[in-house]
Amino acid sequence: MSEFDALLGKLLEQKPELSRSDVEEKIKQKKEKIGAGYLTDQGALFLIASDLGVILEQPAKVEIGIRDLHVGAKEVTLDTRILSISPSKQFSRKDGTTFFLRTMTVYDIDSTASVKLWDEKANLPVINKLKPGDLVKIVKAYVKSDLNGAPTLNIGSGSDIEVIDKQTNIPSLESITKDVSSIKENEKDIVVSGNIDGNISLMEYTNSQGQLRKALRFRLKGNDNNFVKVVLWGKDESSLPKMIPPNAKVRLLGMKTKSGNQGIELHGNDATVIEIEGKKETEPVVARVLSIAKNESGNNLVLAVDKNKNIFKIFDQANIIGSYNEMDIIELMPSKVIGDSVTLNKDSFVRKIESEKNIPSLSEIRTKISDIKPDNEYCVEAIILKEPQRRQVQTKSGETIALSEMFVEDDSKQIWIKGWRNLSRLIDKCSLGEIVSITGVNAKSGLEGRIELFLTQFSSIKKKN
Repeated sequence: MSEFDALLGKLLEQKPELSRSDVEEKIKQKKEKIGAGYLTDQGALFLIASDLGVILEQPAKVEIGIRDLHVGAKEVTLDTRILSISPSKQFSRKDGTTFFLRTMTVYDIDSTASVKLWDEKANLPVINKLKPGDLVKIVKAYVKSDLNGAPTLNIGSGSDIEVIDKQTNIPSLESITKDVSSIKENEKDIVVSGNIDGNISLMEYTNSQGQLRKALRFRLKGNDNNFVKVVLWGKDESSLPKMIPPNAKVRLLGMKTKSGNQGIELHGNDATVIEIEGKKETEPVVARVLSIAKNESGNNLVLAVDKNKNIFKIFDQANIIGSYNEMDIIELMPSKVIGDSVTLNKDSFVRKIESEKNIPSLSEIRTKISDIKPDNEYCVEAIILKEPQRRQVQTKSGETIALSEMFVEDDSKQIWIKGWRNLSRLIDKCSLGEIVSITGVNAKSGLEGRIELFLTQFSSIKKKN
């Protein structure tokens, strides 16, 4: 007999004038009145019993599973594993007093749940030692609904959380980890693995309270070599190692899927756990300089390639590469390396070396146009088939910006190359019939799926005799 049937039987014993169908109709009405998503049948049964003056007691069995949780339940005890956990945060009440709150996500055999730890429970020494995968017992928690109506476990003054060590059928983190290529729409509290595809960028945004916050954005590539966009809200670069190699392995704990403009996206928050291949301290990088440009601040933007043909974007914030030339081989000690992005600051050093023979030349990393695929960086050599043209384009916001474009080909295929805003000047210097070497262009799918090449702030165009 289920817990619901046992409680229903107790109610019918005390109210013999009611039939099971009468109670089921009352349950339906109660759920409709409260609103969808807030009550289970069992939760509605407790409210109906209260309306009828009947006190229903919880069954003797107090250890339940996450799937059995219902809003209003008290003194709930259950075994779970930690999926993710956020830092403790301090908040202010309207009366000026403060309180602490920490949230975490737990899971058992087939379900997940959010847990809120209040006041002194948010800063218990045992909580600070918890890590993903730990087996814990939640003791005498109470259940309330979150903003979406889902049951949420709350640990207050009368509740506790204990680390336990025993045999369990709750699966390990490894067994619930899925490759990013297999994610589906409307999933939450999932563990996802893949490889970094490109750079990890930092963005700032203003939240609903008007506060300035940060987020990390990158792409995760799966076993099928397709990528998914990832946004980690509330995270910054302090969450990352200083040295992350290209194509680094990544596992993200506590993610949800959303539908974006280009398909499914993965979103996380400040409780999401990032496990990423990397090192706490940076190591020297040896690479060949392919191009040197400058940004609007006057800092050097350098494109370089290492012995494994990985192309790096070097942000020279200290302007210490200015004395070197294109095709020089340099050794540098960066302040950080994240994917294909290398940052130099005042504490970095750079020196030219002559002994490294395994660094490929520019000609060795060029790609035939027919082999170009979207969302990657390339170096190409081609002949200009049409006189480059410049035109003014009006954006949705009403801004008018310059766009220059030229049509080129090599012996494999033809393609359009485009430069927006100040990058248009690079194309303006080119002419019909010239053979050009173009370094650092990004491939994107345009109209009708046609691939086009776009200049970036790292791009350079060299004319060949």
